[in-house]
Amino acid sequence: MAANMKAVKLRIKSVENTMQITKAMELVASSKLRRAKERSDNCRPYFEELYDTLKTIAAGNTDFSSIYAKASEGTKVCYVVIAGDRGLAGGYNNNLFKCFEADAAGKEYTVLPIGKKAVEYFKRRKADILSEEFAEIASISVGDSFEVARLICDEFKTGEYSTVGLVYTEFVSMLSQEPHFVPVLPLSELTDEEETEPVRNLILYEPESTEVFDAIVPEYMAGVVFGAVCDSVASEQAARRTAMESATSNAEEMIGTLNLQYNRARQASITQEITEIVGGAEGL
Repeated sequence: MAANMKAVKLRIKSVENTMQITKAMELVASSKLRRAKERSDNCRPYFEELYDTLKTIAAGNTDFSSIYAKASEGTKVCYVVIAGDRGLAGGYNNNLFKCFEADAAGKEYTVLPIGKKAVEYFKRRKADILSEEFAEIASISVGDSFEVARLICDEFKTGEYSTVGLVYTEFVSMLSQEPHFVPVLPLSELTDEEETEPVRNLILYEPESTEVFDAIVPEYMAGVVFGAVCDSVASEQAARRTAMESATSNAEEMIGTLNLQYNRARQASITQEITEIVGGAEGL
């Protein structure tokens, strides 16, 4: 009985130590989440307006010859996959990779991973990786987003890729984060086939439309990538905070159950000792 009580006591101590760690990680994630959410909220209007503007222009101008406007003859798809740097974030990374797998099934593809977990995932799968230079999402800046955009645009201009897509996690709320696949190139992929509004084809460009698009598309790509990075960072911190909060609650419940077991074992030990004392006294 004493050995059982000691084992329960050690288990309680172990769970308490784990709970201290999860509580600390929850507080750290909450602190980082506030900054990440503020940055995401500031970037989202720019991200959405930029994407919608390119969709509008792409839908209304189909007669120019920009290399970014129409799909090339290449058969491969290039994915920019934005995951987290660390685990302990619930299903955040797994849900993102499931979204990627659902879109990439049966396709020949190359990936540009952003985030340590994305790099590790594609290395294990021995996928064709375009670059590992952006392996830490926490350090991605606006300048890095322009580097990603230039790299993607240069690769697309070679004609090897038919489509460039972005896989990231949208920050919906503190409790909800949704992985998405978003096509970014060619611009024809941005048009909505169910669009019912009349299309205007009278936009004039100075200089010609091809030069304009060849100049602004890399800028557009950089803005979209940075917006997705900000959303993904906020989503990761929110998922980690939720996971650590849940782990802390579970630890508290487990400690309560173990304390109950310990008290029962202690009571049983006391009862046994009293019974032995009474039995010994009667024997005398």
